[in-house]
Amino acid sequence: MNGLVIVGAGGFARETAQAAADAGEFKVLGHLDDNPALHGTEVDGVPVLGGCDLIGELPEARVVICVGNPRDYAARARLVRRLALPADRYATVVHPTASVSRTSQVGPGTVLLAHCTLTAAVHVGAHVAVMPQVVLTHDDVVEDFATLASGVRLGGGARLECGAYAGSGALVREGTTVGAWSLIGMGSAVLGDVPPGEVWVGSPARRLREAPAPALDELSARHVPTRQLGGPVV
Repeated sequence: MNGLVIVGAGGFARETAQAAADAGEFKVLGHLDDNPALHGTEVDGVPVLGGCDLIGELPEARVVICVGNPRDYAARARLVRRLALPADRYATVVHPTASVSRTSQVGPGTVLLAHCTLTAAVHVGAHVAVMPQVVLTHDDVVEDFATLASGVRLGGGARLECGAYAGSGALVREGTTVGAWSLIGMGSAVLGDVPPGEVWVGSPARRLREAPAPALDELSARHVPTRQLGGPVV
């Protein structure tokens, strides 16, 4: 059984640890977190081994990065660049209740939590967070570093570009694109394309303001994605 190290020790990281344990594919070795107050403690019975740079002392462990929140949903992208690990070091964690069709593809570093569904020819990139009860329907594309909070629904052929964040219960109309590093508020209904680097809320969703500064930094720097979509079928 492969050892797994989870970067981060917050809510998403704890959920991922439980999903990995339930799936039985990995032995969870512990969390890494840069908060020194957590070092030497346990979260949900899993030890916090030390800071993120300790990954260099665990060369055999697989890794998944589980950080970020609506205020800074670019944190995963920054950590991927900082750690500079090869793609094959990253695990793909899939909860055993997730439904992934044989024609769908999921990239390294991505987490699929409980009861999410990928129906047909869905492409999910690297380091994507897919929370419980998310439904991705035929031909959807979710690019690297995107976040889909619980209960998000994408209509057929929708696209979330690099780093986009869809809040809990958001609905995205078929064939619609949410631009890179944009944020869709919880419960919003997206009926038309959303430009990059903006926050949209409401039903129907409308522009509220610019995206948070860390997301705009990623957008302006236009970092090259860690990999192309279309990784191995899970």
